Amino acid sequence: MTREVVPGRGFNHLIYRRPALPAGTDEPRGIHVYLEGDGRPWETRHRIASDPTPVNPLALKLLLRDPASVLYVGRPCYQGFAHAEGCRPALWTKERYSPEVVESMVSAIDRTLPPSERPPITLIGYSGGGVLAMLIAERLDGVVGVITVAANLDIDAWADHHGYSRLVGSLNPARRGPLGPHIRQIHLAGDHDRQVPPWTIERFRKVNPDASFKSIPGFDHRCCWIEQWPRILGEAQNSIRMPAVTLCSL
Repeated sequence: MTREVVPGRGFNHLIYRRPALPAGTDEPRGIHVYLEGDGRPWETRHRIASDPTPVNPLALKLLLRDPASVLYVGRPCYQGFAHAEGCRPALWTKERYSPEVVESMVSAIDRTLPPSERPPITLIGYSGGGVLAMLIAERLDGVVGVITVAANLDIDAWADHHGYSRLVGSLNPARRGPLGPHIRQIHLAGDHDRQVPPWTIERFRKVNPDASFKSIPGFDHRCCWIEQWPRILGEAQNSIRMPAVTLCSL
């Protein structure tokens, strides 16, 4: 895997990239773009973290089990950039899904995958990375699919459930229009997920009636996505190619 730092719009982004593994994918022209979760925005309920970078980056670990051509796009102020020019704690707390964050990530992807030579893109986001996947898909040319994993797709319902302050300054996918019909969506959740209970995305489901929603028995917010990812991803890709379905079990 190659590693580089790519400028976005006002921020630098850590990028990891790897071509498809031999005989690893039946869609050699496509690329899977992985987006990480929120990491650790807060050290305690009342103290903001000095660096939000996740200690255990689940999205990166999912990427390593994906045989397709893959790209990992770091978030503004993450992966060692927390104290870079322009960074401020709001960008990993209340404004973590703000237009400023989304536009910089879109710009970084545009630089890494120039539109003139861009393969079809499937955005894959874990937790808060799934929120960003939906917001990026609105703005990025060439996206054909979105797969989210344990994503808090209605950030107001999620904040209210936990008694958190709402993320003022962030965009909420549940309060935006649906993606175009050319972008197929599948949203994966664990039925034991206490951090993002499946019922918290009901409003998002109503806004995106053509998306597919699948609840996996026995899974929670972190278990057991990494271990089962090759199978889950294969089934998710098949679901994206099929008509939308209601919430059910994989």
